[in-house]
Amino acid sequence: MSFPRDIRSTDAGSKSDIALANAQISYWANWLSRNEADTALARLRREVPFEQHVVRMFGRELKAPRLSAWIGDPEAVYCYSRVRYTPMPWTPLLSDLRNRLNAEIGAAFNSVLVNYYRDGRDSMGWHSDDEPELGPRPVIASISLGTTRRFKMKARDGSARAFVDLKHGSLLLMQGATQQNYLHAIDKVRNAGERINLTFRRVVSSASASRVAARRSNADADAAAP
Repeated sequence: MSFPRDIRSTDAGSKSDIALANAQISYWANWLSRNEADTALARLRREVPFEQHVVRMFGRELKAPRLSAWIGDPEAVYCYSRVRYTPMPWTPLLSDLRNRLNAEIGAAFNSVLVNYYRDGRDSMGWHSDDEPELGPRPVIASISLGTTRRFKMKARDGSARAFVDLKHGSLLLMQGATQQNYLHAIDKVRNAGERINLTFRRVVSSASASRVAARRSNADADAAAP
């Protein structure tokens, strides 16, 4: 099988499709202009009430290696690591970004997970966004702001790997069977500045996520390890 290991956009605003089997992934290097991205980063840092969530694993509690906030419509309740999260209200900026995404992509996002990577020590372990609340073929729109970080992908069966460096103002769109077939991660790195990542989703049910909780807890435990 042939697949690109390093996906880059040759034109700043152009769409690049990532050719991985049994996945549907697209990347826009400059979905936001530099001024829009700078403004969004500064406003989110001020306006979003970030907290450090605790994940549970084998009877232990570990601090997630990043700060987070769950924001959305009132019904967009989300379960993660055996914890039920009720969304905080939309900020004006996040609401505007959701409306723009819904109009351009044809989605119906009702929630967003905002992750704040304070420096290179903050990370995300291997996982997929396949919680039952997101439905069988979720659409995930990921906007990156701040320092460029490498987004790694690997097939569950080991048949393919790829990565894309997510730059300031970029958009990564994952849909179709991507979450069923692939895992993704953000590794720890040295000497990295701050980064805020927005992953817009649609919660379709509030069913329990116990099937997924253990795997997500393991991912955070791996990421939290030195």
